[in-house]
Amino acid sequence: MAILKVIEVMANSDKSWEEAAKNAVRQAAKSVKNIKSVYIKEQTANVEGENLVDYRVNVKITFEVD
Repeated sequence: MAILKVIEVMANSDKSWEEAAKNAVRQAAKSVKNIKSVYIKEQTANVEGENLVDYRVNVKITFEVD
């Protein structure tokens, strides 16, 4: 039986929500091993004029504990 743990991470990108999610996983992977899945909990963006300029995600990252 595997033991799984979930952490919540916020990340951003100036390109896309997908890139922001990738940034969250990259950052978490620096200190957490065995990442199994990511759940995108929330997406937001900052707007300047008519353009989206900063994409933000709040993600739940699930990993297996040894």
